Amino acid sequence: MPSAARPINCEPLKDLIREVPDFPKPGILFSDITTLPKEQVGFATLINALREHNRDKGVELVLGIEARGFIFGPAVAYRLNAGFVPLRKPGKLPAATAKFDYALEYVTNTWEIHKSAIHIAQRVLIFDALLATAGTAEATARLAHSLRTEMAGIGVYVDRDYQKVL
Repeated sequence: MPSAARPINCEPLKDLIREVPDFPKPGILFSDITTLPKEQVGFATLINALREHNRDKGVELVLGIEARGFIFGPAVAYRLNAGFVPLRKPGKLPAATAKFDYALEYVTNTWEIHKSAIHIAQRVLIFDALLATAGTAEATARLAHSLRTEMAGIGVYVDRDYQKVL
């Protein structure tokens, strides 16, 4: 049985994430996480914390959300001894796909995943970089549910106020 989610303090990492106001449109505060992995200690600290947070959840696959989930998702999957499967925008995958359409505060989008990438009842951890509205993670969870997976959790490494890893 998976353990209850416990926030992990990532206060020491918050200075490694650049905030860009009014991107991609006025009123949006964009969290640029590309500045974190260039710092060895920050990168290792984050991946180790995410592994500890998710190690008892029986994760078999990490589903990484394009594109920010591609940066840390494979490293988290490696540390959990799990596979990694990318969720892509339309037209990026060459084989048969399952898809899910969704809308967020400033964009509509579709996620696609290879139908052959996930097996029924596999335990999946959905992984993205940032929890803001939770719309992207919810859309991914609905797609995974439609493929009859078991949800191990939804992992992000920073919430909007940079207080914790979920």
